[in-house]
Amino acid sequence: MTAAFGPFTIDSETRQLRRGQAGLHLSPKAFDLLCLLLEHRPKVLEKADLHAEMWPDTHVVDGSLNVLITEIRRALGDDARDPRFIRTVHGVGYAFCGETTAESPAVRPGTLRCWLAEGNKTYRLVEGPNDIGRDPECHVWLNTTSVSRRHARVIVDSRSGRISLQDLASKNGTLLKGALVEEAVALADGDTVSVGSAELTLHVWSAERASETRRITRKRQGGR
Repeated sequence: MTAAFGPFTIDSETRQLRRGQAGLHLSPKAFDLLCLLLEHRPKVLEKADLHAEMWPDTHVVDGSLNVLITEIRRALGDDARDPRFIRTVHGVGYAFCGETTAESPAVRPGTLRCWLAEGNKTYRLVEGPNDIGRDPECHVWLNTTSVSRRHARVIVDSRSGRISLQDLASKNGTLLKGALVEEAVALADGDTVSVGSAELTLHVWSAERASETRRITRKRQGGR
């Protein structure tokens, strides 16, 4: 997704947010949250849905979401009391309320939405190849000497509904569920990939999972 709003442009493929020609810094989580709000604009996204997307299978307090929203507003120079871009709907969630002047298509029906998780870190995967390695230019950057500069590749193909993994002639090899990957293999939700000393788990988003997460969250909060 690429979009322009006010003096800003954002590109989810290259993970860049710019004001004019100047790059702006956002933490990976804050960047993903901004992309999510843009993709669903002007719809209000409930906090439970945002939690399910941003911290899948992990329970976090509402304050974590508030911190990300504050970070985004600070980067955009937005005012919570008179918002140009991020609107708070008290007791419900958040929405992107700014006007976009240019964009490429947002998430299309049938597009696979998936990510790799390593502990508390998540790496959102994009359509097409996603390289994993020690090179900072890799989509999944693992800064450890046990990982080759370009170690492995995950390919997301929404048209076929297939997610695949291949080793890129790495020094220490790539393992899928403990087995050495010698040729391209299919990945499924919950699969564990070992890249050097790093262990990554694949998660594939589904409406059913999000609905179940909302139900559990509301139950914990004493709702119905």
